[in-house]
Amino acid sequence: MWVEERKTGFKFVERYTDPMTGKVKRVSISMPKNTAKNRKLAAAALQERIDQELKTASTQKKDLTLKELTELYNTEQLRTVKQSTYIRNCGACKSIAKILGPSTIVSKLNAGYIRERFLATGRAPGTLNEWIVRLKALLRWGYRNDYIEDISYLNKIERFKDVSHRKKIEDKFLESSEVELLLDEMKVEKWKVLTEFLVLSGLRFGEAAALEKSDVDLRKRVIHVTKTYDVNNDIVTTPKTDFSIRDVYIQDELAKVCRKALRMAQNDNVIQFSNLLFTGTVREHIDHFAYNKYLKENSMKTIGRSITPHTLRHTHASLLMEQGIDIDSISKRLGHNDSKVTREIYLHVTQKLESKRNEQLKELKIL
Repeated sequence: MWVEERKTGFKFVERYTDPMTGKVKRVSISMPKNTAKNRKLAAAALQERIDQELKTASTQKKDLTLKELTELYNTEQLRTVKQSTYIRNCGACKSIAKILGPSTIVSKLNAGYIRERFLATGRAPGTLNEWIVRLKALLRWGYRNDYIEDISYLNKIERFKDVSHRKKIEDKFLESSEVELLLDEMKVEKWKVLTEFLVLSGLRFGEAAALEKSDVDLRKRVIHVTKTYDVNNDIVTTPKTDFSIRDVYIQDELAKVCRKALRMAQNDNVIQFSNLLFTGTVREHIDHFAYNKYLKENSMKTIGRSITPHTLRHTHASLLMEQGIDIDSISKRLGHNDSKVTREIYLHVTQKLESKRNEQLKELKIL
């Protein structure tokens, strides 16, 4: 280390060789005085900076640990994805690192070890499959960024056998009769109105929670969906995808509920001067956790199974299909970027309708 005197003080400088380029680089730090104490502090600070630079350059080494790879991945995620996505992915990566071992050498991972460790957790196949998806994304990111040399073994890692997706879809929407039973049981008016709104509009909970009164245009009969409420971070952000930005037509039934919601928002004195259609009681935005709890309790009591707010969105799609609305129109209304989920619901609905027709034909006498 050497010292260069400047008009405003002293610059302490040190050299190091960049292992990636072989070139000599410099790091420096300024101090007001050239004292023994400052020289010691400067030397420590410069060495720390050099170590950090060398660590960054050496992350391509073969003995990278799972913890180190996860930290690098999360750092990029923080800059490139929405905050809600970043938090979800960080949580998943933290769980995976704990299961596989944070000090595990990434290059030593293999399909057998991963499956064994995942199975040892005793978690449901659905959860294990979510971990597999996130782990593969993490390792593929590491491969693309030259932190890992070989990930061919990922092709050996298959999803664990789970309840069929079609069966899951069947359990995630209500019949019209079940909706009526659920609404009749609801005694808290704001939750009842919100439930009606979600069933009749097909909006995601976050989209409904972010709606302002001005987003509901009863004259033009449209709801402008342009944002969503991030429950975990208590912020309003951009919708899930570009396709989620849309105008939802207000049919007659929905118009009645919108007027009811607007009247309630107008008379709500808990959150003063709020522009929101659905206001909260503690925070400005409506409480997802309180509503989710209320919905689960009432659905279990009335229809014998627990549902979530997203069930109401699937219910909306199902009820539209029963009325003969085509898949593409429903997908557009829901803000889906493709109609895969809609088609899975459609398959069950058509089977249900066919079953009803067969029941009607069973006792029919033609001659």
